[in-house]
Amino acid sequence: MKVRTDQFHRLSSEALQDGSLSEALERANTRFQEARASAVESMPDWEELRQRGHEIKQRAIDNLPEALDTFEENIRSRGGEVHYCEDGASARDTILSIIRSHKGSSVTKSKSMVTEEIALNDHLEAAGLSVIEGDLGEYIIQLAGEHPSHIVAPAIHKSREEVAELFHEHLGSDPGADIPELTRVARRALREAFLSADVGISGANFVVAETGTIVLVENEGNIRMSTTVPRLHIAVVGIEKVVPRRADLAPLLRLLCRSATGQRITSYVSFISAARTAAEGDGPEKLHVVFLDAGRSRLWADPGQREALNCIRCGACLNFCPVYGSVGGHSYGWVYPGPIGSVITPHYVGLERASQLPQASSLCGRCAEVCPVKIPLPDMLLGLRAKAVEAGGAGIVERFSMRAFSRLARSPRLWRVALACGRPFYRLAVRAGLASVLGGALRRWSRSRKLPLPGAPGFRRWWRSGGGRGGG
Repeated sequence: MKVRTDQFHRLSSEALQDGSLSEALERANTRFQEARASAVESMPDWEELRQRGHEIKQRAIDNLPEALDTFEENIRSRGGEVHYCEDGASARDTILSIIRSHKGSSVTKSKSMVTEEIALNDHLEAAGLSVIEGDLGEYIIQLAGEHPSHIVAPAIHKSREEVAELFHEHLGSDPGADIPELTRVARRALREAFLSADVGISGANFVVAETGTIVLVENEGNIRMSTTVPRLHIAVVGIEKVVPRRADLAPLLRLLCRSATGQRITSYVSFISAARTAAEGDGPEKLHVVFLDAGRSRLWADPGQREALNCIRCGACLNFCPVYGSVGGHSYGWVYPGPIGSVITPHYVGLERASQLPQASSLCGRCAEVCPVKIPLPDMLLGLRAKAVEAGGAGIVERFSMRAFSRLARSPRLWRVALACGRPFYRLAVRAGLASVLGGALRRWSRSRKLPLPGAPGFRRWWRSGGGRGGG
């Protein structure tokens, strides 16, 4: 997909004007938050489990080269093939070459953020192949010609009415169909695609070095159809997905499922270590694993940002982020939205192309609180903001404002004068409406924000009267 990460300001402004998007995001995020809260409350050892997950992922990332070598050795010993690709173009060409070498023509795909990252569908279709997304959410946005707006729920921004209209346009169903009928329509269309495809493409939630195993979790069963019915299976995997030992999976799966959907476990968990043997009746004849770097090595080499590779793609940080909850995933302009996207995207596409994304955060800290592997996302966002400033990314207004604030913050006398003068102006601005008083970038900033009137006594007077010490 086209990278538009330098357009966050424009895309988010447009999203804020979309009432139906706001309603869809609020409904979905409320469900996700409630499901996660219920799952966490049922586990008294949740914080201990988070710490264990953090340690497992950190060890895996710290020893990434060795783990990748071990995985390759083990899966090759059972007939699998492994390919390493430096960037998206190399990965696309490698996958197309594999398909052509097996004379494939039709592809079914399971949900995979990595394949979205490299725009694989467009590349394969341009080469004359038929490509159908097997995941229902991905299938919906494929019909709509869009990309996912959420890591876990790709079509989170779509209402039932919008999906019904899409299915009516592309599949000839009733434009007023309810959800059960829409499900039946999708099942009929996808079943035909699964049974006729000769190539299945998947991602991977984890790959285990010790056993050379690909691990996939899902609720719909479409991944198993894509990885067992076609004669060729290609797994496209970011290099950060490897974990050293099979024993590492149990805590990570517990964390992933509860954080993503609030489930104890998803409906299907698949472990794939080889193509089918002569004694097996189903499964692919050949298995290929395509590892993608595409900026991950740069991220791995940055000590202050490396922990971002610990992400297990649960989407929890999106569900609790007030910025994502207001503007949705498409505002981020690329595959990975929300706090985690604002951290990893600058490393993958370049900070100069994504300098707006680290600013797309209130730094409230909710993302770090809910991250199942304890990634310090606010610290990383601040680090990227500092790098953007060092690279000359701050405008003249921002530089002047920060210098002025620094001068005020270091002088109690100037601070008191500024408060005394600024308080009446602030009241005027709030009562008149910020947009009518402010200008330029500040006016744009104020269009979607409302500020409260200050309290009557003011904080400093309240503090001096003993309010901050329980005396008022």
